Amino acid sequence: MARRHALRGARRADGAAAVIDAPEGTGSEPRRATESSEPSEAETHDTTEPAFGAGAPQASDAEVSTNAVSGPITVPRRERIGETGMEVHPLALGANTFGRMLGADGSAEVLDRFAALGGSLLDTGDGDAAARSEEIIGAWMRSRGTRDRVRLIARIGRRPDHAGLAPEAIVRAVDDALARLGTDRIDLLCFHGDDAEVPLEESLGAVDALVASGKVLAVGASDLGPERLIEARVLAANGLPRFQALTTRYNLMERRGFEGATELVAHAQALPVLASFALADGFLGGAVRRRVDVRRDARGDRQARHLGRRGLRVLRALDEVAAAHGTVPAAVAIAWLLARPTVVAPVASVSRPDQVDALLAAASLELHRSEMVELDRASA
Repeated sequence: MARRHALRGARRADGAAAVIDAPEGTGSEPRRATESSEPSEAETHDTTEPAFGAGAPQASDAEVSTNAVSGPITVPRRERIGETGMEVHPLALGANTFGRMLGADGSAEVLDRFAALGGSLLDTGDGDAAARSEEIIGAWMRSRGTRDRVRLIARIGRRPDHAGLAPEAIVRAVDDALARLGTDRIDLLCFHGDDAEVPLEESLGAVDALVASGKVLAVGASDLGPERLIEARVLAANGLPRFQALTTRYNLMERRGFEGATELVAHAQALPVLASFALADGFLGGAVRRRVDVRRDARGDRQARHLGRRGLRVLRALDEVAAAHGTVPAAVAIAWLLARPTVVAPVASVSRPDQVDALLAAASLELHRSEMVELDRASA
């Protein structure tokens, strides 16, 4: 596939100018890590609440406003998602904290900050906080007039009243999501998981009708295995809608589920990958390093699974690289994903507006090749 490369100027979290070899396309080629002529310091966190440490920028009330962002104005980096026609900032904001950890006002502050800094891709699903997240996003878009400035990923298949991927369930799920979001279209509709009881041909046929009606602009897969991705490509060759993206759980702590057959298939199909739970339920933010740091809830239980030699080794590596770049561990974890061959945009959630800054800044963070090797080694 022909690809166009452009050198783009960007600003790092420490304010220094950076130049990125940013491929525009499906994300099937890596954003290149750079060679360093001298050894770097590194050489010698979905419900997620990343804790970015003392180095994180703090947002004032004015900075939360979409009309008052201080500092130099920069043009955010953009990436195309396959053949969807969407060109977005390469960091998707996950909405699974909306309606759970954050109420409507807190969620709106996060969304304001995200949009003000150039963010444009929102990931939600009918299984997130019993679809409360979609209602919150819909209310925010109406009050701010931002529908045409953002792109919506909506995952379906997990809501109890129309679970699965039978044609009638898909139609009901889409209509309900559109009503909650207060919009007439979903930019990227993702099948959330597999439905072994329904032929994939029937599911894609239902989406074909939704695409024809304009309710859905493109279709993707979420947590679908390599065999089904191959089957879907065969069906697409016979006229059914083609998967334009794959969302899947992938981060420095959880690599085995994606790397291997699924990654090979995604690469072979030039299928853009959106890496969900990019901060491993907030663990890669670095706040949880001892058992006493773990909260006694479901999220804490998921974080606790990463505590151990490997998890602490990864955090130490993130600390070293973050210190070398004057940023925070969470930004490095996002930058590592952006340098992976098939990843076009990580998906991460936050619980405070100031946490958005570090995540979006990761798109401008160049990791040296030696730093990538060290992160790979620590997380192996």
